[in-house]
Amino acid sequence: DPQFSCRAGAGAQQPVRPPPRQGAPSMIKIFGAGRGRRAEESKDGQEGEAPVKKRQPGEIRMQKELDEMELPTQVRIDFPDKNNLMNFRITIAPDEGFWKGASYAFIFNVAPLYPHEAPKVKCETKIYHPNIDLQGNVCLNILREDWKPVLSISSVVYGLLYLFLEPNPGDPLNHEAAEVLRNNRAEFGRLVDRSLRGGSVAGQVFPKLL
Repeated sequence: DPQFSCRAGAGAQQPVRPPPRQGAPSMIKIFGAGRGRRAEESKDGQEGEAPVKKRQPGEIRMQKELDEMELPTQVRIDFPDKNNLMNFRITIAPDEGFWKGASYAFIFNVAPLYPHEAPKVKCETKIYHPNIDLQGNVCLNILREDWKPVLSISSVVYGLLYLFLEPNPGDPLNHEAAEVLRNNRAEFGRLVDRSLRGGSVAGQVFPKLL
């Protein structure tokens, strides 16, 4: 099984990404095609119109990834600004594990230097989890020291999914949650369930998600 960690030198492996099926999701395909049409229309427009803005290498890479992206059924991608590929929301609805039935939103901010710089990811939904703190910071090694340009947004998505399936108490951001998980897995499950129902855990009130 792949292991994810925040620590330097963790030597983590990536979960194997299933081979893409023929064609990308229709929303992403339409989005990509629309951008192409607008660029062509601007290019062929009347003389004196504003020139088409040259895209950064990171935007070109992102467009390619989106055109080829196949997301698992429990993952959704949304673009608040349809003209901005570099800032978007990934929503994960785990279908197994402690957080089954809930949905968690993650904000992705992708730098112009992408893929030479890892995307910045923050959990927008408050969660009781050993590897995500109450401010939404995510402990995932491939977002830090183990990031490589060959990785992709899909790599990060699968890494986040893995955190829901196999939370890691050995390398936590929420130390209280990690200690409970390490010492009493059943109690940890009860506390997660309480948090999902809008209850209070360790003095923190969580949103009702079930």
